[in-house]
Amino acid sequence: MKLIVGIGNPGLEYLDTWHNAGIVAIKKLKGLQDKGKFPKNVVLKESDEFMNNSGEFVLNLVKKYNINPQDLFVIHDDLDIKLGRGPKIQFGKGPKDHNGLKSIDEALGSNQYWHVRVGVDNRPMDNRVMGEEYVLQSYNKEEKEMLNKTIEKIAKELLKKFKSQ
Repeated sequence: MKLIVGIGNPGLEYLDTWHNAGIVAIKKLKGLQDKGKFPKNVVLKESDEFMNNSGEFVLNLVKKYNINPQDLFVIHDDLDIKLGRGPKIQFGKGPKDHNGLKSIDEALGSNQYWHVRVGVDNRPMDNRVMGEEYVLQSYNKEEKEMLNKTIEKIAKELLKKFKSQ
């Protein structure tokens, strides 16, 4: 069994923000799973905690489903990757600074799980909004399409990875 958790922020005010890329991905994967296009033996969960408090939520799921680290995948936004690039799916490797992952690492006592890194950086070079502010901004229609294409790639990459494991 595999566990995929999308982290972000709860509440309608955060629904279409960059920080919720992980939750958007889980919703899409659930839709594919309902149509039989994603494995049924994969547990898909979206966090109901705020990003910076994701750790306990993930830890409780790991315990509930008795998941080994090699079977845990956390989908999250990543400002180290440009929007439309990637995704990067790496074991034990995430962005340099991400409070949601820090919370998970602390709760699990390790960063040794799969990091599904969704590139969200689309800030202009001449007007770089601080990351903390940017990830809470909403994306426009064009950016949403780019995010959705990345999520489609995530589904394909995960399917490949599951077949090879």
